[in-house]
Amino acid sequence: MTRRTGMTTSRRTLLKTGAALGALAAPMLNARTLFAQSGAFNWKRFQGQSIEVSLVTSPRADNLKRHQKEFEDLTGIKVGLEVIPEQQHRQKAVIEFNSGKPSFDVVQMSYHVQKRQFARAKWTAELTQMLGDAQLTPAEWDRADVTQRGLDYATDDGRIGSLPWSVDYWMLYWNKELFQAKNVAYPKTIDEIVAAAQKLHDPGAGVAGVVARGLRNANVPVWTQLLLGWGQDTTTGTPPRLITDTPDAIAAAEVYKKLLKDSGPQGVAGFNWNESQSLFAQGRAAMWIDGVGFAPPLEDRSKSRIVGKVGYGVFPAGPKAHMSAMFGDGIAVTAGSQKKEPAYFYCLWATSKAMCNRLLQAGGGVPFRHSTLSDGPTLAALTVPRDWANCVAESGKIARAALPVIVPVTEFRDTFGTALTNMIGGADAAAELKRATAEFAPVLAKSEA
Repeated sequence: MTRRTGMTTSRRTLLKTGAALGALAAPMLNARTLFAQSGAFNWKRFQGQSIEVSLVTSPRADNLKRHQKEFEDLTGIKVGLEVIPEQQHRQKAVIEFNSGKPSFDVVQMSYHVQKRQFARAKWTAELTQMLGDAQLTPAEWDRADVTQRGLDYATDDGRIGSLPWSVDYWMLYWNKELFQAKNVAYPKTIDEIVAAAQKLHDPGAGVAGVVARGLRNANVPVWTQLLLGWGQDTTTGTPPRLITDTPDAIAAAEVYKKLLKDSGPQGVAGFNWNESQSLFAQGRAAMWIDGVGFAPPLEDRSKSRIVGKVGYGVFPAGPKAHMSAMFGDGIAVTAGSQKKEPAYFYCLWATSKAMCNRLLQAGGGVPFRHSTLSDGPTLAALTVPRDWANCVAESGKIARAALPVIVPVTEFRDTFGTALTNMIGGADAAAELKRATAEFAPVLAKSEA
């Protein structure tokens, strides 16, 4: 039986969402057609078995939960599903893996936070052999359709420890009505973002020129997205060493400081993505820097005052490079599971073309698949504007990982997040980055020892 989850969505909301998506997907509901099989592969091979799955509260989990019965009918495998908030999920995963007896057979993992930690501890099963076994992987899963960036994310030291699931590119949301009212063009460069923010900032009217994460830890991806415009990462070499106090790193931090201190909303130092989303959705910010996954609430009339007025823009170029920050999620089989093969079948289903198409169609995420962004029926049935899908496709062409692949990535975000929050309060960017670099360097060195 499916376990009670940590999700708080009301029954009425779930019914409305399910009905809407069910109507859109009606022509696609025949599982035999969706999940064809050929050769030696058989979806029913492990029927009668049961597995436990642990996911993070998100549209991606919603997508799997909504279609869970389809998987159970297709395979004969029963699924016990747990869905809990991100931070709680990360803590639980570490505790259970360290115990040596995790309660789940399948686990969602955040590549930009957990990849190196999971790989070094070998907490997830090696999937290379399964992927090459025609009895365990149907030809229709189509490994060639999975993007190279996704495969790179899933691989550590040549070991494939998960299946790539969903990617999050960063972009620039903009309020077309506010831009038009002041005759401001969409910015093509980071410098033009700063200039546009200054022109559009109107505290008297309750409108901020720009909003982004100012809260410690959550704010680091905003800075690293800007830093990619200088063509720079935060670490270099093997083992990795910090390059977070270079002139380019300081220049990117100065832009972050200027945007949020001079053109951001009051109290922005306490803003995470949810506060930023709320402000932008109420028409009280002209621009918002964040990931691509927020189109559904911005186009929902029950949550947004700017439906039909949102522009979805590929993040503008910096002085040295044009890149979109990339973050991603995978889905993995736990190394200690006694049911690795049925758990792997769940991962195959979750990352199949059909499930990926459904995820994009609802605007709930962007799969690591080439075909999804060119699938005619999926694009025709989008529940969000086509401009959003175009932005996603273009962002993917210039994507680059925006956080270092290290074990103590949370501590990295805490340390540099504190520096960035201090900058919003007026602290010197160069001094803050030098302090943060000196503070974190021994932590990084110890983790690589």
